[in-house]
Amino acid sequence: MKTIRTYIFASLVALFSASGCATFQAGTDVEAGRKAFLIGDNEVALGYFQSAAQKDPDYVYYGMGLRENIWSYVGRSEYAAGRLAQARQTLEKALSPNRGMYGLSLIGDQDMARLYLGLTLARSGDRQQGLKEIEGGMRGIYDEIEYFTQAFRFSYGRYWDPTREIRSSIEGDLAMLSRKDVDVQKLIGDGEWLGKQVEEEINLARRDEREELLRQN
Repeated sequence: MKTIRTYIFASLVALFSASGCATFQAGTDVEAGRKAFLIGDNEVALGYFQSAAQKDPDYVYYGMGLRENIWSYVGRSEYAAGRLAQARQTLEKALSPNRGMYGLSLIGDQDMARLYLGLTLARSGDRQQGLKEIEGGMRGIYDEIEYFTQAFRFSYGRYWDPTREIRSSIEGDLAMLSRKDVDVQKLIGDGEWLGKQVEEEINLARRDEREELLRQN
């Protein structure tokens, strides 16, 4: 009996060690992919995100309050690389329930995936559904930033969108979406800018938090 218990314990330790290692490696790939994505090196970014998804298909990235599952990153980079059919499938996967080994929902940041699904649909000719998804994604991102800045105003929330540039842009686009004369090309451009700017905002918020801590010490 002792031998069996020892074997089971050793197996569990090995399983969790392997899982932790895969998650760490996936995180390294995601950070490299984010850097490539922000400078427009889309094929390289896609390669890193696909590698991360292979290592840990349940991986969720956490950045200053924002969270996003790996399939959202894969779909976004596929969109940026012009692979619209693949992007649609991947982003729909990112928006679908995804259960991890503990039965926890790992849907991640649905708002960003929804925004990019809308961009993909709009560029693929499905204007009506595309505009609906873009609007939903933008509203969600706006609400998330508002929540960060209020609920966590004494911690990381105060570093998010301090000039309200992101939220002002979204407000303008939502106002346009409420009218009949929607400039779809402008909306697509604004959506692509928003996707990158939110990603960059994570880096800026981290930088500002780190610099403030250094000043305090």
